[in-house]
Amino acid sequence: MYGLIWRILPGPWASKFIMAVGLLAGGAALLWFFAFPALSPHMPFNDGAVDTTGIGSEAPQGEGASEGAGAEGDTVEGEGSGTEEAPEESDGA
Repeated sequence: MYGLIWRILPGPWASKFIMAVGLLAGGAALLWFFAFPALSPHMPFNDGAVDTTGIGSEAPQGEGASEGAGAEGDTVEGEGSGTEEAPEESDGA
């Protein structure tokens, strides 16, 4: 097939090469801008089986309350305040 196209193109080797590249780019552009968009609605690749509505609308548990806590220069309750409580001792009873 490619040999037939090469023989049909007129001129010396350099002009045949330039025309072949132009034909290849033109064919790719036709597919890219016309054929693939026309076929896209008929392809099953965008049909999802999982309902993803509402994903990402709420923060996961535990993230909203401590935004920015623990960053450099911030202190979290019990860290870096210098006051540590000793655990209560029990009788063992």
